[in-house]
Amino acid sequence: MRTYRHSIVICASLSITIQLILCLLPRITQAAQVGLFAGVAKADITSPAATKVHDPCFAKVLALKQGETSAVLITVDAVAIGGIGPIGDAFLGTVRAELAKDPGIAAENVLMVASHCHGVVRSDCESTVIDLARQAFRNLEQVKVSRGSCSEKRISENRRVVLKDGSQVDMRRAYSFAWDNEIDSIGPIDPQVGLLKLDRLDGKTLALIYNFACHPIMNPPSKGSSADFPSVASKLIEQGLGPQAMAFFVQGCGGDINPVQYKEITQPANAETLGNLLGSSIVQALPTLSPQAESTLAIRSRNVPIPRADDIESRIQRLEQARLRLVESLKSTNINFKAFVPLLIQQRLSPEFPSASAQAYLHQQQQGLEDLTIADADKREQVEAYLSNIQAMEQITRLNTNLSLLKMHLGKVKQSPLPTINCQMCAWRIGDFRLVTFPGELTVEIGLKLKKELPKNSYVAGYANGYVHYLPTVEQRGNTGFAQEDCDCMVAPQWQRIFEESVKEILSGL
Repeated sequence: MRTYRHSIVICASLSITIQLILCLLPRITQAAQVGLFAGVAKADITSPAATKVHDPCFAKVLALKQGETSAVLITVDAVAIGGIGPIGDAFLGTVRAELAKDPGIAAENVLMVASHCHGVVRSDCESTVIDLARQAFRNLEQVKVSRGSCSEKRISENRRVVLKDGSQVDMRRAYSFAWDNEIDSIGPIDPQVGLLKLDRLDGKTLALIYNFACHPIMNPPSKGSSADFPSVASKLIEQGLGPQAMAFFVQGCGGDINPVQYKEITQPANAETLGNLLGSSIVQALPTLSPQAESTLAIRSRNVPIPRADDIESRIQRLEQARLRLVESLKSTNINFKAFVPLLIQQRLSPEFPSASAQAYLHQQQQGLEDLTIADADKREQVEAYLSNIQAMEQITRLNTNLSLLKMHLGKVKQSPLPTINCQMCAWRIGDFRLVTFPGELTVEIGLKLKKELPKNSYVAGYANGYVHYLPTVEQRGNTGFAQEDCDCMVAPQWQRIFEESVKEILSGL
């Protein structure tokens, strides 16, 4: 009897479960069938105050909507969103507040990313960006999603090198680079380009997002305001996709990645070559992108408190001590630069007979004389001392420049009553394409490490929704060579652990 009653209970439970599933199935099916809608818009935001313009800077907007979820990606050809440059700290908040009113986008669903180019943009372009976002939402149409990646290893290089003494220095136009005989090894690059394509239902492409890690600083300021190589790449991509398509460059973990041959002085710097190489690699990869069976739009956002650095004063002290040691290493010499140059050429051109012909040396040797030999030894000593002074001077220049960065951040830390910096992290998933963002200059080592640990098709972007300067690895931050990434930094070493744990947590919720 007990078994019979137990069977009746089981059957009743199954009946109720089946009825619930049948009731919910239409809703589940409807949710799965909700399409993804997208719209785009762009405008020139180059500042009229720019004295010279090489190419225009743009703000671009990609609006997305699926069911009750609305979001907007805004890419800006600017150095940063707040923090430095013409775009102020209030810019993002103003745009979010207006878009919350119309068309009703939640503040955390507004993602604004700077390319980190050094173009001259308008400081008052909030209204332009707001209008663009509203225009993009008016242009919404249903889209299909494809994703993939390609590789471009020809246009970037790691600007840091490890010296034979274990320290690291970096490559900047602000100071001299390390000498060849000092360099032991170089850092990595990230050649991967993450790709997400949105196609209209008629098959024509609406938008392409591409994520790549490299500073867009190839064109020097003397060329005029420029959006640099991403502008060139985007134009080429749009030509390949069709006149109605729009390409969105999303900067990766490029904090220590320069354009290749950034320090080259034998030929004019030219971002066009690099942009064409990147753009052509992307266009060639377009047929390989994988169409997504579903195009779920999921968004998460969280504030991550990052501890401020509390060791800047001690780091300044160590740097000043290193500078003092270099000053004390300067040697007295009997020659000046005018005498040094021809002596150096003579010694390098003919190490055995620098001061005269071989015949003259043989003649002195025949006669038992050593005038030339003794003079050469003295000259070599003077040249080596002068070379040592030049090397020390270049190192002092590097230290002076980076010392000013540490002192700047010390002033900011002292002005702030808060022990932490509130950084907004955003995570987007479109299909199985995942993008997580952070408001700083993440170095490439961080991006490469996360790509190994995160789900496939996951990408990391810096320079988003704010700017907290450079975010180096713990090892880089402790570097005794004092590179820019180490010194233009306002966060404590434990920032990296907090960041990496937060990335994994926020992505797991998608």
